[in-house]
Amino acid sequence: MSIQTDFQNRIEENELLNCMRCGFCLPACPTYIETKDEVHSPRGRIALMKAVRDGDISSYEEVEESLNVCLGCRACEPACPAGVNYGHMLEEARAIFNEHHEHSIKEKTVRKTVFTHLFPNQKRMEQATSLIGFYQNSGLQKTSRKLGFMKLFPKHMQQMERALPKVAKKKSHPEAIFKAQGETKATVAMFRGCLMDTMFHETNQSTIKLLNKAGCDVIVPDSQNCCGALHGHSGEKEGAVELAKKNIEAFEAVNCDYIITNAGGCGAFLHDYDHLLRHDENWAERAKSFVSKIVDFSSVLLELEFNKNFPLHIKNQIVTYQDSCHLRNVLGVFREPRELIRAVTGAEYIEMSQADHCCGSAGIYNLTQPDMSMQILDHKMENVNDTKAQTIITSNPGCLLQMKVGIEREGKSDKMRAMHLADFLLEAVINQD
Repeated sequence: MSIQTDFQNRIEENELLNCMRCGFCLPACPTYIETKDEVHSPRGRIALMKAVRDGDISSYEEVEESLNVCLGCRACEPACPAGVNYGHMLEEARAIFNEHHEHSIKEKTVRKTVFTHLFPNQKRMEQATSLIGFYQNSGLQKTSRKLGFMKLFPKHMQQMERALPKVAKKKSHPEAIFKAQGETKATVAMFRGCLMDTMFHETNQSTIKLLNKAGCDVIVPDSQNCCGALHGHSGEKEGAVELAKKNIEAFEAVNCDYIITNAGGCGAFLHDYDHLLRHDENWAERAKSFVSKIVDFSSVLLELEFNKNFPLHIKNQIVTYQDSCHLRNVLGVFREPRELIRAVTGAEYIEMSQADHCCGSAGIYNLTQPDMSMQILDHKMENVNDTKAQTIITSNPGCLLQMKVGIEREGKSDKMRAMHLADFLLEAVINQD
């Protein structure tokens, strides 16, 4: 089957025609802002997809390049007056091109290692993360820096190495229930994530402690898997579908009011399971039921009035917030983190200009498109600097790492820090206690 035929079968013409070419998406699109090239705008990419579907393009290199340069931040969606589901079309188009692409042996090996053997297997993720912990704690990190070994890598990779969080030793445990402190107001099941449960394990623990304080019994199903976002964004649709089904099964076994996420990217992809499985008659309704319970932890904290029931205090500092694109643009969560931050005495909240614009992380975008990623990040840090913030808060692991890299690039690691919202709030509770 040809690429054109797959586009005709899998990307709805009506969805493509919904784009009115009005241009409201242009000021929202980071890659258009950086390039001023319509090929790298949402309406330009939609036009390219339609041209492939209609058979007006016979060479697909420019189309593929345009789709690959896209961050997939989906900022164009809330900006679009016609409600075009750009993100869904982008992922389907990437999947089609990936299925028709002749990968080299090296590419096949890397993709199989990452998408089949690493991210879907939590034990392997833990083993990989423990290697980073060994590198940090054994003296290898200090030695490699002293010998100048990291200088063999590109500058942005050197900065990423310095920005990696300290990996804490994870205590493995089977499915567990973490009981609420005091009266139980809600029962929630927590999606732990792969990066969040390994490299950012302490942030998961912070999230659980906050939910317990707010009155939630927190259940962590042991049979859950990677959400599949990395697969879906990289054209590995089949792998994403399999992971979605396993996660739905895992959480169907739990009686809960909500399924909690604390990573914007994971939450958005979980929220799209009903779209991913819409054509599977055995899974479509189950996916809808699963999606109906997905909620960010900040929404639950605000609903249970955590910010009113607990005094929150921190050492005087200026704080700003960087939105997770998918948390804001897909889940529609942007008010809740700001209200929680503003409830912390000692924290002077300054809204960053264009806080809703992507930081350039976008999953593994900073590895696959490093030049564009760093260009976007440098402009983001200009806005951060304007706030004079000492603390940058965000709600997604990729964004957190990217902002840490931004701090390194600015040479401000001794004056500025980046934190996950959960860690910041728990610090405010502990300081008060």
